Amino acid sequence: MCVATAGFGLGAAPASAFEIFGIRLFEDANAVDPDAVIADPQPYSVVVTVNADSALESVVRNASALVADAGEPASGAAGLLAKARGDYRRIVAALYNEGYYGGTVSIRVGGQEAAKLAPDVNLPDPVDVALVVDPGPLFRFNSVNIINQAQPTSDPWDQVPQPMTEGFGTGQIARSSVILRAETLALEAWRQQGYPKAEIATRDVVADHQSTTVDVTITVQPGPKAAFGDVTVTGTERMDPAFVRRQTGLAVGEEYDPDALVRAQKRLDRLEVFRAARLEAADKVGADGLLPYTLIVQELPGARFGFGATYASIDGLGLEAYHLWRNLFGQAERLRLDARVASIAFPIETDKFDYMFGGTFTKPGLLTPDTDLVAAISAERTVYPKYTETSASGKLGLSHFLSDQITVSGGLQFERNRFDDSFGTRDFATAGLYSEGTFDFRNDSVDATSGFYVQGTLDPFYEFRYGNAGARATLEARTYFGFGDNDAYVLAGRLKAGVLLGPSLAEIPPDKLFFAGGGGSVRGYGFKSIGVDNGTGTVTGGRYLLEGSLEARAKVTDTIGVVGFVDGGYVAADVFPGLSDLRIGAGAGVRYYTGLGPLRLDVAVPLNKKAGDSDYAVYVGIGQAF
Repeated sequence: MCVATAGFGLGAAPASAFEIFGIRLFEDANAVDPDAVIADPQPYSVVVTVNADSALESVVRNASALVADAGEPASGAAGLLAKARGDYRRIVAALYNEGYYGGTVSIRVGGQEAAKLAPDVNLPDPVDVALVVDPGPLFRFNSVNIINQAQPTSDPWDQVPQPMTEGFGTGQIARSSVILRAETLALEAWRQQGYPKAEIATRDVVADHQSTTVDVTITVQPGPKAAFGDVTVTGTERMDPAFVRRQTGLAVGEEYDPDALVRAQKRLDRLEVFRAARLEAADKVGADGLLPYTLIVQELPGARFGFGATYASIDGLGLEAYHLWRNLFGQAERLRLDARVASIAFPIETDKFDYMFGGTFTKPGLLTPDTDLVAAISAERTVYPKYTETSASGKLGLSHFLSDQITVSGGLQFERNRFDDSFGTRDFATAGLYSEGTFDFRNDSVDATSGFYVQGTLDPFYEFRYGNAGARATLEARTYFGFGDNDAYVLAGRLKAGVLLGPSLAEIPPDKLFFAGGGGSVRGYGFKSIGVDNGTGTVTGGRYLLEGSLEARAKVTDTIGVVGFVDGGYVAADVFPGLSDLRIGAGAGVRYYTGLGPLRLDVAVPLNKKAGDSDYAVYVGIGQAF
């Protein structure tokens, strides 16, 4: 099986090229960027000598523009000398950051010190550049003081790490970045306790070259304590300024808290109506102790649409499109319509096509700035490997952001379905509740290298045709462990379990039963192809689900990675089957890392395939498999 996916948003592009997933395709390799043309090219070669270990040499090389740009000629002698003079500053700063305050830097261009050459000097073509660095002795902190340091607080939300825990202590290496970090922490400690205008009044750094020690004294001016003042909104066109102000969640008279500003910015971003939104504080706290803010916004266009396509060798072509209306009534309301036609294969058989059409209305800021009203309806006909579904459904509920990492949602839902499966043609009508909680503590939702993710659902329902009540619950957990330089190696694991309480399988809608298989489940098997064999060779869904995945990821280069994985899954009717019934898939893949996340290509094989299973499956997508 082969699966490929592509998606596009509407936009203009030159006839010779276009971009997809941030990658520019069909670009003329011979095209010349006029801004990159150098009128008087000055080629050069550079040799670096650092009288220290290889680690410090890497620091020097990374700081040098001469080294970084050695593959391209400079813009004349003046451009080369400007680059060299900038390297003096960059390399000295890099040495300070490593704790070396007595170093010397020599940059000789054509055998002469660059600092002494005139910009119009005649240089050989190419010219030799020698960069020689003697870092001198390593310096350590002797005396470190912060004057007017904020007192520790018992409020866990306002606590800030002490500078000494970040290396700012007697005997520690005197890195310049540690001094700057100490200043940042000193200011943040005051700001977390309600002092928005805290600033560094003086910084005294004295290096004693005889004792190779550094004395540091930082003086903080905390300024007045403050509370939030009024927020003035500018730049709105169709948006209601009063709604935008309320959506920040900043209340006049509430004690200043930088965390509240971060939450306000994220609330504004979640509205999806602004190209830019920026909160700017007034220059000073007013005599009333209030700090006013100006919120400057730039609105996005009111509508957008896009389209995409999928292809699978066993499922055929799929086409999908959407249209999104933003800010329908001035309070960031959104209406999105989606349509899909899939399973288009040759020869054309329209009775085997999949169809879907639906709409979702979202009203942000209902009751609280962190609560959204969501209403959705859809109609679809889908041909799955084990059943065909024709249905209409709808839901109405609320979604609430408890924090950046924790969200909960719940509400009412209903469905009207017709299924054609091993039990024949059956009609169902169900109504019930849905609820979901998500804990997302990953460092990256697309390419996580640390943290964990947990999601649970509980959906009680009542089916009217057969007069049965039931409930469906799932719990999924994922975790990630990165190690090596820049987390070049990652071990990832996933575990999912599900249970369905209710009547016999013959009286439960198949879409509420559990199936396994596919790219987000057990790779190597068809989508929803793993179920329960009723003893006659007929496969249905089950009451119980248990899935797991292990994946080892390694970056070969900055843009290329390889992956090995194994997936397994159970689907059971009433009791879990034996180990022999565990369906296992294994395989390998490659990743191409882009600014949007990794492009994924996985090839998997079923290790204990049964009749009707494919010999292999290929999966293509954006982001890691989980």
